[in-house]
Amino acid sequence: MLDAELKSQMQAYLARVTQPLQLVASLDEGESSRELETLLSDIASLSDHITLVRNGTAPLRPSFAIRRVGSDVEVRFAGIPMGHEFTSLVLALLQVGGVAPKLEEAVVEQVRNLPGDYDFETFMSLSCQSCPDTVQALNAMSVINPRIRHIAIDGALFQDEVERREVMAVPTIYMNGEHFGQGRMTVEQLLAKLDTGAAERAALALRDKAPYDVLVVGGGPAGAAAAIYAARKGIRTGIAAERFGGQVLDTLGIENFISVSHTEGPKLVTALEQHVRDYEVDVMNLQRARALVPASEPGGLVGVELESGATLQARTVVLATGARWRQMNVPGEDEYRNRGVAYCPHCDGPLFKGKRVAVIGGGNSGVEAAIDLAGIVAHVTLIEFDGKLRADEVLQRKLRSLANVEVLVSAQTTRVLGDGSKVTGLEYTERTSGQSRNLELDGIFVQIGLLPNSEWLKGTLALSPRGEIEVDAAGRTSLPGVFAAGDVTTVPYKQIVIAMGDGAKAALSAFDHLIRSAVPAQAQAARPEARAA
Repeated sequence: MLDAELKSQMQAYLARVTQPLQLVASLDEGESSRELETLLSDIASLSDHITLVRNGTAPLRPSFAIRRVGSDVEVRFAGIPMGHEFTSLVLALLQVGGVAPKLEEAVVEQVRNLPGDYDFETFMSLSCQSCPDTVQALNAMSVINPRIRHIAIDGALFQDEVERREVMAVPTIYMNGEHFGQGRMTVEQLLAKLDTGAAERAALALRDKAPYDVLVVGGGPAGAAAAIYAARKGIRTGIAAERFGGQVLDTLGIENFISVSHTEGPKLVTALEQHVRDYEVDVMNLQRARALVPASEPGGLVGVELESGATLQARTVVLATGARWRQMNVPGEDEYRNRGVAYCPHCDGPLFKGKRVAVIGGGNSGVEAAIDLAGIVAHVTLIEFDGKLRADEVLQRKLRSLANVEVLVSAQTTRVLGDGSKVTGLEYTERTSGQSRNLELDGIFVQIGLLPNSEWLKGTLALSPRGEIEVDAAGRTSLPGVFAAGDVTTVPYKQIVIAMGDGAKAALSAFDHLIRSAVPAQAQAARPEARAA
């Protein structure tokens, strides 16, 4: 099952195992069981601490448990955890074998002290890039607290279970037999749902935070870059993010990040967060901003109110809350997001080389996307709701010159079609006749605009008609001491590399503002050293 290279790598990892383990296999006579048995035999042969037991009685077969001998600690898989889940398998072996999960001690204590018993099931796919984070989070929690039990189930292998539970997307999580959540979830996010008092305790802790010199709101590429550049100046820096990584977490392939030929969104986010944590940055995750409170006097403290009820204060603020793709809001769109439904032709277009795709939207972005994709894919169908395209005429002329592009106007997309794992087409209605038609496709690129995450700022600072934060060349907003960067701003071309540059620029501008501004009595009195005195 494992080739020589994988065996060598696995053996190096398993050298870290210090506790005796049993691989308890529940098998039947099928081919999948034979494959799983081979995989488990290979693993057991690589470490003296691991023994394979074939007498498992689990109802789902093939499945297996990784069990720490003489304890209640175990992690379970139903299926053969290869593909994206191979990392989950390796981590489970290490963690059950005595290697502590890489979590902050406060998080570990919170998991350990959860009251009650929890039986989790995660339906996942071996080709899903979002699933491993959820699987690994629940596995780690079950190692820390044996009253938390978890099994990761390969939906493709257990179709009867998928149909019985009506699972339509992965990862899907059940707790004690009831639907618990869907989509990528970290340990912190899981705890936020399980520990009902966690949010209140976190808010109380945040209220005691001393003011920052620079407070970054948002944890995407722009926010991460801003935090790093601010921290490198030796000033007190904090970053509050609803979800560290933002949209990048949901990006499958990234091939236009200069100097890196190919990477994936979650991998890039992991590197971003680690880089931020290399500095003395106060990272506050799972924090959604709800209001900006301007300084009451020139050079005074700016406040950021959070949904938790806490308010953070800072001498300068960098807003980097990003944007989200405007969605079609039709059945199937969410289910096949990143499985054929895409929102960035620059990022994901090359993945559809030689295939048939559709572009939704006839404005400049839609027509530009169709032109861009026409040089990569076999055929592009551009679908516009209106009776005519709204793009600039020069773009329309270019579009009409392309032999592999078809334009459909007065067409309303009504459903994304798929086979359970990927897009197979879309359904649309001819608005002039009312007839419903289907298109066979491999991919759908939605280009009906971005929605900046700026609703919470309305009435506080200057926004463009599209809701973007208006900034000048230095990233300054209409409020002194408040800067902005990335996709939430009026800066054109929403790209990762541009957002990072914007974040760096905004942080440098904030530092320049600080050194040129006098510190008023209000801000001086609030500094930690002043409090200590």
